[in-house]
Amino acid sequence: MMRVPMFRSLAVRNYRLYALGQLLSNPGTWMQRIAQDWLVLQLSHGSGIALGMTTALQFLPLLLFGLWGGALVDRLDKRRLLILTQGAMGLLAVGLGILATAGAAEVWHVYVFAFALGMITVLDNPGRQAFVPEMVDREHLSNAIALNSASFQLGRVTGPAIAGLLIAWIGSGPVFVINGFSFAFTIVALLMIRTADLRTPEPVPKGKGQIREGLRYVAGRRDLVLLLVLAASVQFFGANGQNQIALMVNNVFESGAAAFGTAAAALAVGALVGALLAARRDRPRVRLVLIGAMGFGVTQVAAGLMPGYLAFVVVLVPMGVLFMTYVTTLNATFQLTVDSRMRGRVMSMFLLVFMGVAPIGAPVVGLLADAFGPRASLVTGGVVTVVVVSVLSVLLMRAKDVRWRALLPARWREDAPSDGDTAADVPEAEAVAEVETETGAGTDDEAVRDAAGGADDGTRAGSGGTAPDGGRRTRRGTSSRGAATPV
Repeated sequence: MMRVPMFRSLAVRNYRLYALGQLLSNPGTWMQRIAQDWLVLQLSHGSGIALGMTTALQFLPLLLFGLWGGALVDRLDKRRLLILTQGAMGLLAVGLGILATAGAAEVWHVYVFAFALGMITVLDNPGRQAFVPEMVDREHLSNAIALNSASFQLGRVTGPAIAGLLIAWIGSGPVFVINGFSFAFTIVALLMIRTADLRTPEPVPKGKGQIREGLRYVAGRRDLVLLLVLAASVQFFGANGQNQIALMVNNVFESGAAAFGTAAAALAVGALVGALLAARRDRPRVRLVLIGAMGFGVTQVAAGLMPGYLAFVVVLVPMGVLFMTYVTTLNATFQLTVDSRMRGRVMSMFLLVFMGVAPIGAPVVGLLADAFGPRASLVTGGVVTVVVVSVLSVLLMRAKDVRWRALLPARWREDAPSDGDTAADVPEAEAVAEVETETGAGTDDEAVRDAAGGADDGTRAGSGGTAPDGGRRTRRGTSSRGAATPV
């Protein structure tokens, strides 16, 4: 896999402004997450169910209205939409902060604010995902996605540590207020963006059946369906990792807010490293998704078995690296292999599965923790992840008739192609290079070449899909059954 400059997408002015705004705003977001978890634990006297219910309510709107949000994003100006959603989230944070500071906050207040925040993210999340490709070209898109993750994780490193100290010093309320004002950084960055430089696709006109159209598009892509199943399985427990860390610190190690912040920061340090490593890769591969998810499950089990707080924190670092390898590669795979006219709807489905399973998993995590202890909850999540990834990997290999050694880097395989050969010259390498998909919607030439690894990597010319004007056209790099995703 070719290595590329780590920060190459920052050469684009619009993305550089956006990334700077996110870099300054993200620590506040993570400060609020820590403050919210700790506030619920204090108000509910350490109830895992209450903590899980808060997470469930925050993600429930995505589960209920996520597909509608994606269809709406495809019809709206994404920059203006994000200005509105970021402002609304800032107001919510300030409101909850005032209640907590005044000592008037109750658990049900946090529930209400969590649900309201979830309603806003129905539009904000797919809007942010779909806006990045408008700021950078396809050559820089994978790098920009990885740098977004790195910025988010840098906030995850600094935010929890700052939040832990501030909560111990002045309480949870002011932390919410600080986060509310931090949204101003992103809003200012969005206002400074040059709209003339954006690669804005033609807005999708309002019409009936747009959600069904998006569902049919994804259903016709077998590679995307497989990855969605994987995401749902891993995220059932993985999306609630923050809750599990809070329960381990509070209930098992009997430590305070500062210890919780340190543990959360350790996980974030690993995630930051994982995101920066992803920024060096030229394109995503399904192989890395599987390796990252499998490794994440193994480290979950290890973390749940750690005898002391220090050992627990140490294991959280590689857990973060592997989780971010899985997440960033999965995200980039979706972004790079879908039709731009479908991006809002496809990414809303991705987020629906990736984040929407949290309302189902959070209460289960809480019940397991309350009934059998936080250790059992963490170990169970890791075992489930390992089993699911193993099964899906076997199914993928059998479907493509690929032997396991073909998943190794080419330089490690005895049958690796020589410098003068292409992947198509080696049957096993060719099988790994593509996961054939069926889709009725066309994908532009560059998208297909990026998805399949390019003509130089052994892609075959063939009959293309439907052109934007409804006609048929021939394009290089795609078979009659559509795009491909590199394994």
